[in-house]
Amino acid sequence: MAEPALALEGVSKAYGREKAVAGVTLDVAPGERLALLGHNGAGKTTLLKLALGLTWADGGSVTTLGRAPGGPGWTEAKRAIGFLPESVAFLGSMTGRETIRFYGRLKGADRAACEEALAHVGLAHAAAKRVRTYSKGMRQRLGFAQAILGAPRLLVLDEPTGGLDPDSRHAFHATLRALAARGTAIILSSHVLTEVEAGTDRVAIMRHGRLAALGTAEELKREAGLAVTIRVAVRPGGGARLASAIGAGVATRINDHAVELRCSAGEKPALIQRILGAGDEVEDIEIVPPGLDAVYARFGGAERESAP
Repeated sequence: MAEPALALEGVSKAYGREKAVAGVTLDVAPGERLALLGHNGAGKTTLLKLALGLTWADGGSVTTLGRAPGGPGWTEAKRAIGFLPESVAFLGSMTGRETIRFYGRLKGADRAACEEALAHVGLAHAAAKRVRTYSKGMRQRLGFAQAILGAPRLLVLDEPTGGLDPDSRHAFHATLRALAARGTAIILSSHVLTEVEAGTDRVAIMRHGRLAALGTAEELKREAGLAVTIRVAVRPGGGARLASAIGAGVATRINDHAVELRCSAGEKPALIQRILGAGDEVEDIEIVPPGLDAVYARFGGAERESAP
């Protein structure tokens, strides 16, 4: 089995009396895309800083690309890490090309690689323009270009799609898929849960500095025991008749044209059979599984308190 690109073991970090991260154990494999979710103040950014060597743990161990941040070999390891912070800031008087070449020198990437990165994010046409003339989305794409310079083995992205239009978001996720296929480990912190669910392999949910949940989206949905929604389109005036035929206790919304029902995953097959048994009343059936937003609300909501 390949060595993890990132391994955290019982990691803790406090700022004064405030515990930002408390006993987190987590690893990310080469080629894996991990989503890091959590409410504001959950500890996500601190966890990323620990992985990047931008702050030091008070307890536990951090190993990034086989090295302890700040230890022997760390300078070399850093060149294989790409990082896009939440707030991208560049010197406005520099051009896009000058900016990317500056980062290229830090990472040991040649000029050809810099031009390729600009082209990859759709900024080749604006490479000679001053960064101060860039829109927010263009600055975000420039930030992504510097993050993917040098074929990183670990890519850390903090709210990376802010300011991007739909086409740019699509291209961004296509790039992540290609990088992961080549073995790059990716950690993506985002509040855009629909993108996270479609574009990552596992989900880690932080709450009040602790790891509240970890697994694939499907695993977390099963663990949370979330309800499935079934929407049934009926003939005009048939909503009440269908609800009566199905039985009490499962319909959550009824009108003349539709019935909405909720049930557990285990109850779903039997309920669908009852719906189909209603005959001519039914025109269409839509099954809506719980989304990642519901999983997040179950495990990561800041307002939730620990059970006594």
